[in-house]
Amino acid sequence: MDSNYTVLARKYRSQDFQTLIGQDVLVKTLTTAINTGRIAHAYIFTGIRGTGKTSTARILAKALNCLSGSGATASPCGTCENCRSIAAGQHIDVMEIDAASHTGVDNMRDILDAAQYRPTNGRYKVYIIDEVHMLSTSAFNALLKTLEEPPAHVIFILATTEIRKVPVTILSRCQRFDLVRVPVDTLKKHFAWIAEQENVELTDGANDLLARAADGSVRDGLSLLDQAIAQTGGHVDENAVLDMLKRADRGVVVDFMKTVLSGNTAAALDKVDQIYNNGADLSMLLLDMMEWTHWATRMHPSLHADDVMNTPYTADQKNQIREINKTASLNTLSRIWQVMVAAVPEMQASGNQKQCFDMLIIRMMHIADMPTVPELLKQSDAPRANTDAIKQALNNRGNAPETPIAQPQKTHIEITSAAQLASALQESKEILLYSYYSSNIEVAEITNNKIKYFDRRGDADFAPRLSAWLMDKTGHQWQLERATETVHTHTITEQKQEELAADPMIASAMNLFENAEIVGVK
Repeated sequence: MDSNYTVLARKYRSQDFQTLIGQDVLVKTLTTAINTGRIAHAYIFTGIRGTGKTSTARILAKALNCLSGSGATASPCGTCENCRSIAAGQHIDVMEIDAASHTGVDNMRDILDAAQYRPTNGRYKVYIIDEVHMLSTSAFNALLKTLEEPPAHVIFILATTEIRKVPVTILSRCQRFDLVRVPVDTLKKHFAWIAEQENVELTDGANDLLARAADGSVRDGLSLLDQAIAQTGGHVDENAVLDMLKRADRGVVVDFMKTVLSGNTAAALDKVDQIYNNGADLSMLLLDMMEWTHWATRMHPSLHADDVMNTPYTADQKNQIREINKTASLNTLSRIWQVMVAAVPEMQASGNQKQCFDMLIIRMMHIADMPTVPELLKQSDAPRANTDAIKQALNNRGNAPETPIAQPQKTHIEITSAAQLASALQESKEILLYSYYSSNIEVAEITNNKIKYFDRRGDADFAPRLSAWLMDKTGHQWQLERATETVHTHTITEQKQEELAADPMIASAMNLFENAEIVGVK
């Protein structure tokens, strides 16, 4: 066993800007800045895992300290003492700090104290702080002043996957670069080149599966390639990758979705059993089904998009999708998409994925068969048309005059108290008006179609809305007088809470739990 084996993700890690793949904008900006001498004192790199944040930080450190020229260079040689020691992580002036294990303010103070001294072997002292979002609040505060005005010989490079957790005060002191997901085609070219260097046979189908499974991460893709090589011994084909990823072949997915949309529930469940017994991961199958639905929707004739570039399907599979789209409506595809999206957390939380997946398929097929809204409207128009015909026939009868239909008289209600007003609002289903009234309004008096009240939140729309509702329900014009100061009365919600707290049964229940309180009344 070779104890010196280096995994592909480390062996083929980018060592200069020319080999940093998929980040063209970042490379162009940094190289131009270095060539023109516009080097910032602090940078922050953000993006998903495996896109090159730490690698870029090391390349930038090399560019600043390379000995091949008299100053910083955008093309570090990689062979001088500084370049080699930075690549190995051993340079005395380039310090990589893992913020996950150095989160405290004391760790940050040690770094800042050392930053005051000039570099030993390089032009700059470079501090690379990885996963910087994990620093404590006090550590961030300690970093602020030095980060804004560091010594001339100090460069800070921060890296994070959670940019939202980094304080705005830190972000405002750094030049920010967002590293994008690496495109599938770029990953495939990179993996094919690495396979050639490693004398490994990598089929195009296997390469495509690995690149898509990487989801834009170079490191994830190389880890999967490493695993596939170890599993196959050097001949990586599509079947081996499918078996490793526990995914069903795309042809199987296309055929399965054709069965689902055919409406044959028994046949669909039988196919689920077959796929499951063949070892496929049902969570991955669900993601593949979502991928199929997305591309089938993009290719639907009603969108006039026809064929779509970059689809992961073969020409024969795309023809099958077009045939399915002739009978599947855009509404049906949209519905099953919504069901599958909702099922993702269900699958993750379920104790038995097979049972959950079976129920998902049944739910999808029944929802797909439901009529659309226009169809429902047509169905509701049919009885209306029959009713109109009957009315016309009765009107045409000349043997008796038509008797006018008596219109029901509208009844008005009487409101004399705050509680009565709340009940009336609730019964008439004025939910928003009732919610605001019961939570924010202190009623001083209600007499002779007049309400004196204090509004705790001061909503200017409340009085006009309530006045219009009172006019409609009582038949009288009401005068609403708003007090400028609290009238020291409880709102309806507070009154209900007091009544509940006074109930012996509620009181005994509250005593069972320490520090219990009533937070709402429904």
